[in-house]
Amino acid sequence: MNADRITEKLNILADAAKYDVSCASSGSKRQNKNKGLGNASNGICHTYTEDGRCVSLLKILLTNFCIYDCAYCVSRKSNDIQRAAFTVQEVVDLTINFYRRNYIEGLFLSSGIFKDADYTMERLVLVAKKLRTEHNFNGYIHLKTIPGASDELMHEAGLYADRLSVNLEMPTEQGLKLLAPDKNRADMIKPMGFLKNEIVQYAEEKKALKKAPMFAPAGQSTQVIIGATKETDQEVLHNSDQFYKKFNLKRVYYSGYVPVLSDNRLPALNTAVPMVRENRLYQADWLMRFYHFKVDEIVNPSHPLLDLDIDPKLSWALRNLHVFPVDVNKADLQLILRVPGIGLQSANRIVSARQFGKLNWEQLKKMGVALNRARYFITCNSPSFESRDLTGTAIKQYILAESQSKYLKNSSIQLNLF
Repeated sequence: MNADRITEKLNILADAAKYDVSCASSGSKRQNKNKGLGNASNGICHTYTEDGRCVSLLKILLTNFCIYDCAYCVSRKSNDIQRAAFTVQEVVDLTINFYRRNYIEGLFLSSGIFKDADYTMERLVLVAKKLRTEHNFNGYIHLKTIPGASDELMHEAGLYADRLSVNLEMPTEQGLKLLAPDKNRADMIKPMGFLKNEIVQYAEEKKALKKAPMFAPAGQSTQVIIGATKETDQEVLHNSDQFYKKFNLKRVYYSGYVPVLSDNRLPALNTAVPMVRENRLYQADWLMRFYHFKVDEIVNPSHPLLDLDIDPKLSWALRNLHVFPVDVNKADLQLILRVPGIGLQSANRIVSARQFGKLNWEQLKKMGVALNRARYFITCNSPSFESRDLTGTAIKQYILAESQSKYLKNSSIQLNLF
C-alpha cells in the first residue's frame, strides 16, 4: 500500500473519529520496561491526564464502514460518504511511526461495525496485542469496545488496553430506540458489568501478587450524545449517576449533538447544541464526583435544566441562601466545598491553615479562593461583606457584571499587546 493511499485513509478515518470525545488518558500507571517504546504518561488529538499534563493521541477509526444506520452518526450505512478501512498492520505501523517522530504518546482506536461485533472487536484487540507483544509498546492505548462482542474478546482487550469505553450514545433507552433502532441498550450495559468485575478482580490480584497482569488500569468510560433527543439535564445526570454507581466508571463524556445529517428524527440542521451546555454538564458531573453533591441538589423537577449563564455550584448556592454565610474558620470541609469560588485544593488549604490561626480575606486570596464569588457566601477574620442582605438575583447580577468587566479588561490588555 503506497504512502498516498495511507494518507488518504488517515484523513478520512481521523475526520470520522472526531465526534468521539471519550479519549482522556487519565489514570493509567503503565511503565516502560525492557527498553520498549512509549510511556503512558491530521488524527492527533490533545487530552489531559489526572495531573494536568497534555497528552497527544493518534485518534482514528479502524473503518467508517458500518452495518448500522444510526440517525445521528456520520458513518451510518445510508450516508453517502467516502469509505475507507485500515488493516490491523497499517494501524500498528502508523502508531509506531508517529510515536518515533514524537507526534503522539498513545492511541485512541474506535471503529464502525463491519460484518458483526466480534469480527470488528477482534481486529481492535489485535492492534493492541501486536503493539504490546511485537513492538513492546508501553504508551497509552484506549479502545472503544463494540457492544455485543463476546466476553472473551472484552477480556483480551482489557489485558492490552489501558482504558476501555462502551459508549451508551443516547442518555436513555427511549432515545436509542428512536435514533438507533438496530441497537440494543442491553448490549451496551452487559459489557460494562463484565468489565467492572474484571477490573476489580485483577486489582485485587495485583495487590496480592505484584507480577499479576494489569487489566484496563485506567478503567472504563462511556459517552452520551446530548441534544439529539429531548432529554433534560436532570435525565442526563441521573443516568450518569446510576452508571457511576453501578459500574465504577472513570468518566462519563458529554458530546453535544453536531447537526451534520438531515433526518426527520433529528433537530434541524441549524440547531447545534451550544458548547456551554456541554460545559455545564461537565461542571455538574464534577460536583457529583468530587464535591459530594447529589443529582437532585443540582437539577430536579422544578429546575430540570442547568443554568447556561452561571455554573451549577453558584446556581445551587443562589437557590439555597439559607445555608450561608459560612464561617470558613469553623465550618467543616464538606460545607466549605459548597461555597462558590472555593475549589478542592483551596478548601483543603483552609482546613489545614486555620489550625494555626484565624484566616482573613488576604490569606484566603493567597490560597486560591475566588473572592469575587466567595465573598457573598462566607465570613472570616475580617470585616464582613457590607451587603450581606443581598437577594439571590442581586448577587447573580453583581457576579455576572464583575465577570464581564474582567473579561473586557483582559481583552483590552490583549489588544494593547499588538
